[in-house]
Amino acid sequence: MSSNAPEQDTLHRFTFENTPIRGNTIQLHQSFMIALQNQAYPDFLRIALGELMAAGMLLSATLKMHGALILQIQGKGPLKLLVVECSRQAETGALTLRATAKFSENLQAASLLQMIGDGHFVITLDPKDGGAGYQGIVPLEGNSVSEMLENYMRRSEQIETSIWLACDGRQAAGMLLQKLPGQHETDTDAWNRINMLAKTVQNEELLQLPAEHLLHRLFHEEDVRLYDGQSVQFLCSCSRDNVSNMLRMLGQEEIKSIIEERGEVEVHCDFCNRNYRFDRIDSEQLFFTDITMPAPPGRH
Repeated sequence: MSSNAPEQDTLHRFTFENTPIRGNTIQLHQSFMIALQNQAYPDFLRIALGELMAAGMLLSATLKMHGALILQIQGKGPLKLLVVECSRQAETGALTLRATAKFSENLQAASLLQMIGDGHFVITLDPKDGGAGYQGIVPLEGNSVSEMLENYMRRSEQIETSIWLACDGRQAAGMLLQKLPGQHETDTDAWNRINMLAKTVQNEELLQLPAEHLLHRLFHEEDVRLYDGQSVQFLCSCSRDNVSNMLRMLGQEEIKSIIEERGEVEVHCDFCNRNYRFDRIDSEQLFFTDITMPAPPGRH
């Protein structure tokens, strides 16, 4: 790789030969900007959400399923909720993400734990390929997204995981290392040694260096295999059809009462800021079913 330009919106997998250690790197620029372009978030909140986006993509790359990985940090402080959804599309295998946050008007810059207050970390797996779903919920432990995730993985998944994240409000990046359990180790010091090397990484390096250059700077004395990168893009899965299905689940009487009170039903997507409106005629069509006329009697 001859250029020092960042590989924007690209995820790379890598492994350390003859060890049970694997890793991923991610750089998000356009996808990060598009995901937040319609949201009026303060810079410190953009940074927290960017780190969670990078973390979500890193974790999703460790899974083999097609479907969504959803990370949620929720609490009772002025920062109510951070949500990132990372998906691998079943049809194309493409990697996509979207993100949103909810917060009160008195939110001010502080540590993430101070802004969230008493809260939980929630990881949800929503497979689209027939596998079983999963949700894990643990109390928040740590002062940063990376610390919270490392503690989650150690307690819930019992997988040694190290994560480094960076975001400057315009782009986000990260690196993950995992030690796969139950594999034979000939180099018993590899995990500790590789982590010591990885801890020297700087935020600017995560954000700016191409994966090949980053790994060479950190692990040039190790035998590292870097795989081809995979692009990441923003994608919101909301649609009028999806909203229609949700409204049908509320029931005809509930929708009718909203129409009588407000004149229309309005649904807002927190991820892309799109509004869907259903007037009285639209709402009636939601519950319209074709009437099947009885067949004429047959001739004998």
